[in-house]
Amino acid sequence: MKKETHPTYYDDAVVTCASCGATWQTGSTQKELRTEVCSNCHPFFTGQLQRLLDVEGQVDRFYKRLQARESYIDEQKRKASEKVSPERPIAELEMSKRAVDALAAAGVVTVGQALEKLEAGESGLLDIDGFGRKSLIDLKKQMRQLGYQLPEAAEESAA
Repeated sequence: MKKETHPTYYDDAVVTCASCGATWQTGSTQKELRTEVCSNCHPFFTGQLQRLLDVEGQVDRFYKRLQARESYIDEQKRKASEKVSPERPIAELEMSKRAVDALAAAGVVTVGQALEKLEAGESGLLDIDGFGRKSLIDLKKQMRQLGYQLPEAAEESAA
């Protein structure tokens, strides 16, 4: 056997558990060993399976990520509900300035008011001075893209 190729073997190596502090001796190539969990404190061996071992805050980090995800989902739901709110201003629908001004002059400043006018049919909006067929088509297109349900009277007269 070649000399100086094998590591030094210690018969009295000391093992220390970082969780409970228990120590014992064993044979090893290192003089001191440290473990995170031993048979004295591991939930499987102690019978306390409900106890969570939190090594370096992993459980806390998990709950933090879970909370961040829940707040993100709540924010997305809030944005989705605001997107189809009847209180949304007509000016946010990216229509021409002339069409928005014509609707504002007639007192239609929110999407909910425009939907009320459409319930009677397209003529409710086409009777507004300065608001024509092209503006009506643009309005209905923008409302559909944002997820608004148009009244049946507005859909039937377009066909």
